[in-house]
Amino acid sequence: MSQRTREGSTSEARSRLLTTATRIFYAEGIHSVGVDRIVAEARVTRATLYRHFTGKEDLVLAYLDQADRDLRAQAEAAQAGEESAADKVRAICRTITAGIRSPGFRGCAFLNAAAEYPDPDHPVHRAVLAHRQWFLDTVTGLLAQMGNAPAGPSGRHLVMLRDGAMASGCLSDPELVSETFLQGVEGILQARSA
Repeated sequence: MSQRTREGSTSEARSRLLTTATRIFYAEGIHSVGVDRIVAEARVTRATLYRHFTGKEDLVLAYLDQADRDLRAQAEAAQAGEESAADKVRAICRTITAGIRSPGFRGCAFLNAAAEYPDPDHPVHRAVLAHRQWFLDTVTGLLAQMGNAPAGPSGRHLVMLRDGAMASGCLSDPELVSETFLQGVEGILQARSA
């Protein structure tokens, strides 16, 4: 077998591991899932898992890194073609409600992970905080383009609304939660424009 083929199959095995872990971690929680189950469902050996990840924590960090990259890409794509900062915020928030309305929605992967890893010094908790800081910086930067008042309070308000919508979206009617969230976002945008 050539090196290229070996690398291709290794990459495929890593991808299967990460895809499997992502599905199970998101649906059932991180601590409740052992590596034996992930290995079995990904159809790889334990040795293959440890060839790609130093352990379960490394796999959890890869899961959160992938979720972070996916959400950043969604936010960028949502903003493409939008001219005003307000419309960019609306577009980002519509991607959030699309997630809330999606089948199998179980809340925010990052809030869920933070609940399982409450120690602020743990690498998983730090990954959650880094993602949240990116989101806060993104929306605050857009809100700063509207009005002269400091945008920090409005950005934090929007993040809190998002957190509430993500938590409520899997506990009650996702349509109603999405509608309420977008109304709250409009309130923030109107206050910034006033």
